[in-house]
Amino acid sequence: MTRFYGKAECAATQILAAFQTGELPGKLAPLFIHRTDNVPCRQWSWSNQLLTALAGHCDARGFRQWEQVGRHVRKGEKSFQILVPITKKVERKDGETGQTVDGFALVGFKSAAVFGYSQTEGKPLPGLDGDVARFLDSLPLVDVARHWGLSVDAYNGRESKALGWYRPKTAIALGVKNLATWAHELVHAADDRLGKLTERGQHWRSETVAELGGAVLLECVGHPVEADRGGAWDYIQHYAKDAGLEPISACQKVLGRVCDAVALILETADAVRQPVAMAA
Repeated sequence: MTRFYGKAECAATQILAAFQTGELPGKLAPLFIHRTDNVPCRQWSWSNQLLTALAGHCDARGFRQWEQVGRHVRKGEKSFQILVPITKKVERKDGETGQTVDGFALVGFKSAAVFGYSQTEGKPLPGLDGDVARFLDSLPLVDVARHWGLSVDAYNGRESKALGWYRPKTAIALGVKNLATWAHELVHAADDRLGKLTERGQHWRSETVAELGGAVLLECVGHPVEADRGGAWDYIQHYAKDAGLEPISACQKVLGRVCDAVALILETADAVRQPVAMAA
């Protein structure tokens, strides 16, 4: 990966120089995804929509729900769980009128088993949101993620606290159309593939690798604006502060890991495209 590492290192050096001077553009505003597919899971909470995407499915329903639309779950398929709120009827006093009115209170959650479309067979269903499908197919280097066996899908992101998510060796899910978020999650996947994503939770080290790496990757493939240097600096600064580090120092500590991840993505993209070029 020598030549790809050099390309990543050059881009990273330029970005760090911009970080040090402080001459950075403002953070790009997130463009939230709003799916218009007419499927039940679009009405679920954002967290359950995220669980569906991370399970590698774009449509998920319960066993009976699939039967109602003329499909059935194939024998031997394993379900995944979503959370269903448990409420109870309560009486409360209206603050303005003083009258007692009926209401509902959340008392907990229970799990429910659901299955994805690809786990079922039967009558065909109407197509999924074409705009979202086209956006996902147009993502730079999406062929790399798919070559690695990762599903790439989207969930309604406006109410979510997570703009994007990576589930190790399984899926990438996006709640926004920002390329910076996509590149961040793809770098997580590369870092994981190299065996270096060992931190638990939102750790400053892995998050700095993904954020700086995402910016470097987009610079390398010709998307300097979408690399969102201003947003990357804000993100890295936040995690560095929590870890008691200077942001530049945090970047320098993980620079080799960043370049390794970006180089792996570029190398894989080159390898994936070579058979296509030869066939042409």
